[in-house]
Amino acid sequence: MVISMLRLRRVEPAAALWADRATYDDRLIFHTRPWLRFVAEAQGATPVLAVVEDGGETVGHFTGLVSKRFGLRLLGSPMAGWTTSYVGFLLRPDVSRRQALEALMPFAFDDLGCAHLEIRDRRLTLGDLPGLGLQWDTAPTAVISLTPPENDLFAAMASACRRNIRKATKSGVVIEEVPPDDPSFAAEFYDQLRDVFAKQNLVPTYPIDRVRSLMSCVGPSGNLLLLRARDAAGRCIATAILPWHHRTMYFWGGASYRADQLSRPNEALIWHALRWARTRGLTEFDFVGGNAYKAKYGTVEVPVPWARRSRSPLLAGLRDAAKQGFALKQRATARLTRAR
Repeated sequence: MVISMLRLRRVEPAAALWADRATYDDRLIFHTRPWLRFVAEAQGATPVLAVVEDGGETVGHFTGLVSKRFGLRLLGSPMAGWTTSYVGFLLRPDVSRRQALEALMPFAFDDLGCAHLEIRDRRLTLGDLPGLGLQWDTAPTAVISLTPPENDLFAAMASACRRNIRKATKSGVVIEEVPPDDPSFAAEFYDQLRDVFAKQNLVPTYPIDRVRSLMSCVGPSGNLLLLRARDAAGRCIATAILPWHHRTMYFWGGASYRADQLSRPNEALIWHALRWARTRGLTEFDFVGGNAYKAKYGTVEVPVPWARRSRSPLLAGLRDAAKQGFALKQRATARLTRAR
């Protein structure tokens, strides 16, 4: 099939639309109704669904949300700070992602009247971006293939990581699977998260209500694994939040108390999640971001560009200034918290 000209057309959510979106092989949890409900609730944003058409024939879908900042309409797919990951397109295998991205520009700026656009699409490549007036960050992620046998999966980890998993077992660490309506889980996770950030003299980048919203919106779908690590005395010392869908499990967040990290609960949580996902037919574990410490689990780094475009250079500058201002505010809040 030769694609001559793609266009995006906004559509209202309907059962038939969701059913069609569920047939695309590149679908992610971030394209689903429960996940969009979570992001919309947490960000005060309005979901935008569009079909990608070629000559009137639907060849894909686009997912985003519109929010307002400084009186300007912003289209995020997603925006930075939304604690969600790759959204972007669902496309038939024979449809060019670059051409879909090119068609997104008039849709975002003309049809929706937005002043700024950001997109992170799991299958976009760096080669898709030049010549479209975009700025981008490479934003790699670390992934683990779950297709090897369990013994091979374990052997692919660094030797120190394997020792830590064994140490957790010998120390009496027990991993529990937590129902999404557990009233204590969000508070446990967030208290541990504060301890994680305090190590760097920072405070968490989002409130506890973000965790509660995720649990209430996505939990009922059955696509949210919540894990709790208890020590030998039965005390909760670490937690993890892991959405999953189709082929992939994602690491949304994990936290533990610094004083209990010698028991190695974090490694035990990840190892439990990997085995849980593998036994349910998932084929990939995505850490949703790159970091040196993740390499010990036998990860492979995958580049996923985060692209953006503004109507004017001034707007682009405001976006970068806002990002820097948030970091300064976070450090200032941490100083005030310690002073109390």
